[in-house]
Amino acid sequence: MYSRFLGYKGTVTACELWVKDNYKKPDHRKKLLYEIDEMQEDVRKLREDVENGAVKRDAGVARIASMQKEIRGHIDQIEKFTNIKDRKGMLMAGADRAIRELMFIFKDDPIEIPLEEASMSVWSRMQLEE
Repeated sequence: MYSRFLGYKGTVTACELWVKDNYKKPDHRKKLLYEIDEMQEDVRKLREDVENGAVKRDAGVARIASMQKEIRGHIDQIEKFTNIKDRKGMLMAGADRAIRELMFIFKDDPIEIPLEEASMSVWSRMQLEE
């Protein structure tokens, strides 16, 4: 985000795409979705085993309940990831737009330099927030 203050004239979205292309991050959300699919398949197999008599009914039912609780925990974690990412993206885009408009309005004005310093402070504070 600080690239804007180093002379970058593009949008936040374009900069974010460049960073994603050049600096890959592990996709924890994708990993959790994969684990959910695998756990659902395990639950399905366990149910089949309980129905076929390969696993005792009481032990199978307890294990299925435990696995379903774990699946719900994974789903909750994915929702948290998604909500945080969506919220932060919207805040950053709004702040970027507001700062750009202010910089355009006060271009070639004595307040331009203090405004740029203040906007840098806003960016750093937003980066530290969760």
